[in-house]
Amino acid sequence: MKKYIIFIVGLLGLPFLISGLNHAYMKKVEVGDTIPSFELKDQNGNLFVVNSAINKPLVIYFYPKDDTPGCVKEACKFRDDFEKFNQVNALVIGISSDNVASHKKFEEKYNLPIILLADINNNVRKLFGVPKSMIFLPGRVTYVVDKSGIVKYIFNSQFKAEKHVDKSLEILKGL
Repeated sequence: MKKYIIFIVGLLGLPFLISGLNHAYMKKVEVGDTIPSFELKDQNGNLFVVNSAINKPLVIYFYPKDDTPGCVKEACKFRDDFEKFNQVNALVIGISSDNVASHKKFEEKYNLPIILLADINNNVRKLFGVPKSMIFLPGRVTYVVDKSGIVKYIFNSQFKAEKHVDKSLEILKGL
């Protein structure tokens, strides 16, 4: 009986171990790093090349999924404060694993003026080293990047979606 309990506990712990190992081998973008180069399709199906946007401050935010409660709050907060981002000449870019069509519906439903990028295979999420939240959810992480492409601030919080916007503006005003 004791062997079965040990086996079951070990089996249940395996996902936690694997998750931990994945994070150990994933390079993580840190403050002071240059953002990695990437290309993804936006909500209109156009190819967005991040290197072509490195002449202005960027807010790159990774979010779990289009049209879910926290993601709607975050995107709408970016929309509502969009003029403030324009005043500091910053480009706001949202990235999730949703496809182009999903992003287009999300943009239209909430009248979003931001760029939404389709990272269908999570390659860019992995490139940045965005960790999962609560073991299985795609993480919600925001990177504030200066006009030279250097990460100046990182905010990681699954449940404080609107705070990502406030912190980004605060940091941008200090650049």
